[in-house]
Amino acid sequence: MAAERSTDPTIRYVDPFRDGRALRPISAEERALLRTVNQKIAARPSLRAIVDYLFEHTQELIPCDRIGLAFVDDAGQRVSSYYNRASYEPLYIDKDYSEDLHDSSLAAVLETGLPRIIGDLEQYLAEHPRSRSTKMLLKEGVRSNLTCPLSVEGRVVGFIFRSSRERDTYHSQHIELQMAITERLSQAVEKAWRIEQLEAANHAYMQMLGFVSHELKSPVASIVTDVQLLAGGYLGELAPAQKAKLEGVVHKGEYLLSLVREYLDLAHVEGTDLEAQLQPGVDVRTRVVDEALDIVRPQLEAKKMRLVTELPDEPPLVCCDPTLLRIVLLNLLDNAVKYGREGGEVRLTLEVASSRHVKPKALRFSVRNEGPGFSQADRNRLFRRFSRLDDPELRREKGTGVGLYSAWRIVQLHRGHISADSKKGEWAQFCVEIPATLECPLPQATTSGDTP
Repeated sequence: MAAERSTDPTIRYVDPFRDGRALRPISAEERALLRTVNQKIAARPSLRAIVDYLFEHTQELIPCDRIGLAFVDDAGQRVSSYYNRASYEPLYIDKDYSEDLHDSSLAAVLETGLPRIIGDLEQYLAEHPRSRSTKMLLKEGVRSNLTCPLSVEGRVVGFIFRSSRERDTYHSQHIELQMAITERLSQAVEKAWRIEQLEAANHAYMQMLGFVSHELKSPVASIVTDVQLLAGGYLGELAPAQKAKLEGVVHKGEYLLSLVREYLDLAHVEGTDLEAQLQPGVDVRTRVVDEALDIVRPQLEAKKMRLVTELPDEPPLVCCDPTLLRIVLLNLLDNAVKYGREGGEVRLTLEVASSRHVKPKALRFSVRNEGPGFSQADRNRLFRRFSRLDDPELRREKGTGVGLYSAWRIVQLHRGHISADSKKGEWAQFCVEIPATLECPLPQATTSGDTP
């Protein structure tokens, strides 16, 4: 028999592996279940799918009316419910329920790594009247409980709970099989949970970033406008030193506005599951190119740069999201000015042409500038989030490293391709291609946001 120990008469902490010779032989039915569990984990389903599978396909071997998955957080001080499945309603312990581990019988499971059986929850509550979770389970009609730890490299990261509406449902053989199952589950479950936590944190961060950037945009723009009026003599002539100082304030304000715009674009791109609002027959010349050029022209004039455009006589009409595509072109033009040589040339080309990346034909626009360029070794780093090149000449210009990443995501959404080329010390060119189709395909594409 498996070893059992507890100083509390209402709880049994069971160690089925304390004496390996005492373990019963595994049955053919149990072996088949474990093999299937391995296959399910290898298929990498969601955590909910794993719990659903256990609930639906293991009832004959480990009976339960309720199954739950919870994780340990806050340095082992709290346990938080993640997902629960039951044969009844309502559930009073459900997602986001959390409880302190201090003075809980779960603390012993966390410390020892041993599974726990409570055969009579009513008796347990009489001995532990402060247990909030027990009160809720009894309210659901639950009468007995089996808890198995999820352990990774000797560290308990969470728990799987099986509960029954009958007393004394669980015994050592149930522990042995459940522990064999959780041994296979632990690492896959923890990894998937950590990924979901990171995704949730990233989503919250992007929401905050978008809110702060949006709130900054209007007052900063207003400040820049007011200072420009003052520098232009709106309230009277200024001394040369005063005018130079105000022009410096304008320059800094415009830089801050460009950062705000970049972060707003990133928040727009990453704040939700991004979906392109594709429209058929968009006039790219009018709704994308012209609007982007209007925004960037003051920057071109400030650096005395020549703008050369090569645009088709007939404006291309394609399926695209003009707002998102304008973000892409504006980022490329903004970078061309920012990193280009003062007094140099910026060339914008728009055409419909054959492509090896996009079939059958591509709408291609390219932006080229004269300037320091970049090395071929750095090219693969260009479209990664927050990635900036180490070239000292490029580092002189402040930036965030988010614009090209945003552009990459948007181009992926359009089922397109973005590339970069350069001759170090002479020029750099970025090229975007999207399908040159008039009508939009169904269903519309979305992107997962994985870094290229």
